[in-house]
Amino acid sequence: MLSQAVDVSIDAPLLATETKIMTEEIGTIPLAEQIADRVAIHDILNLHNRGLDRRDKHTIQSVYWEDATVDYGNFKGNAHIFANLVVGALDTVYELTRHSLSNTLIQFSGEKARCESTVEAGHLLLGAKQELVFHGRYLDTLAKRGTQWKIMQRQVVMDWSKRISVMDERNDDAFCDLAKGAHLDRDPLYPFLNGV
Repeated sequence: MLSQAVDVSIDAPLLATETKIMTEEIGTIPLAEQIADRVAIHDILNLHNRGLDRRDKHTIQSVYWEDATVDYGNFKGNAHIFANLVVGALDTVYELTRHSLSNTLIQFSGEKARCESTVEAGHLLLGAKQELVFHGRYLDTLAKRGTQWKIMQRQVVMDWSKRISVMDERNDDAFCDLAKGAHLDRDPLYPFLNGV
């Protein structure tokens, strides 16, 4: 129960825990350049996911400026070094991963942008008996150099995670003839992109 009356009018002052960040532009019709910038940023964020899920360090590196940094909890440092390390680290624990972003909000400040994205990442453990499902957020600072956006800094925020039992049905009758996800050129994506 509230111990004091709360002013809920539109002009009410913000509480100390509230912020106007990322809300000042809400409802404003964006300019064409802002739409193009948003599309470019979304592509960068999604390419990062592809790089993780396909274990493609070159794709991961391509979305970060060379002087970019990341904070993945157990790794804090240069993003290009992270890309080299994370591919091997994922291979030692997981058969497959699937990272998916939603609710991406972008705040622009000149040639910089701050993004908050919700991430849900499924991790199929080796042996395919369990899945680790991670729910969290990426807090990204991106910089535009020339006409290109890339990530300058990423912080991963964990909201929660869970492990669930898996009954692997990839080779059951209903699915046995489907193409299967894999890493690098063993995945159907790479021949598809190369027109093979």
